[in-house]
Amino acid sequence: MGNFWTRTITGLSMVFILLAALWFTGWVFMVVFLFITVLGLWEFYGLIDGEQCHPQKYYGVAAGTILYLVTALACLMPEMGFDTLWMAILPFILPIPIFFLSFILELYRKKMNPVVNVAMTTLGFYYIALPFSLLLYFAKPDVMHFWGMPVILVGYFIFTWIYDTAAYLYGRQFGKHKLFERISPKKTWEGTIAGVIVTLLTAVGLFFLVRDLPLTDWLVLAIIVLVFGTHGDLVESLLKRSLNIKDSGTILPGHGGILDRFDTMLISAPFVFLYFFFRHAI
Repeated sequence: MGNFWTRTITGLSMVFILLAALWFTGWVFMVVFLFITVLGLWEFYGLIDGEQCHPQKYYGVAAGTILYLVTALACLMPEMGFDTLWMAILPFILPIPIFFLSFILELYRKKMNPVVNVAMTTLGFYYIALPFSLLLYFAKPDVMHFWGMPVILVGYFIFTWIYDTAAYLYGRQFGKHKLFERISPKKTWEGTIAGVIVTLLTAVGLFFLVRDLPLTDWLVLAIIVLVFGTHGDLVESLLKRSLNIKDSGTILPGHGGILDRFDTMLISAPFVFLYFFFRHAI
């Protein structure tokens, strides 16, 4: 029960911080997620750094930070002259030189398994920095706002939190049938189904609260979170299992590390971005 309340307090604190940042301004949100991105990158590279793998930790963190900051400028400073197309493809162009530079840097490191080192450095960049950068497109000044907060991003966060909480609570009390026992023994079908039902009902409720966004968009957003968020959780569990660790870190009491708390977003955020880009050209 002690761990439950610790997890609850930490989770509610994160909810308050993120919603408060969104309410004040997109720049505050950008700063908050900048810290989350840097901590997540450092955590990831620290986990995989061992006898068989030596990622370029400082370069990976620096490259991810640059991607995030450039994306933030493109999203939050429209007066710089970025048109919609260039703003959308910028995060996908910048990784090209960053990727090839990692090969050049590896030539001078004299570490074992250089190809693995480059691969893991690149993986951290795409797995953590890119998804968090894409979230900034939903905090732009020109996107739809409600009560001073960007509608799509708030809805995305709400669905992620609601699904995770409902699945955890119901699965903890009534879960019997394992969802993916080989990867995550604690997840159950009962908890997952409960999370799906609660999240879809929440989508319908948000439609009545914010009529400017069609019900189709609310439902698709919820389904993306349900499908890819679940797999994001499983992917992070697979990573931890391959490294024989329980948590990715200890920075968040009751949850573990940054990757433990934001694992569902790391896989689902790119798909949310793609849907709304093609749907509304964000």
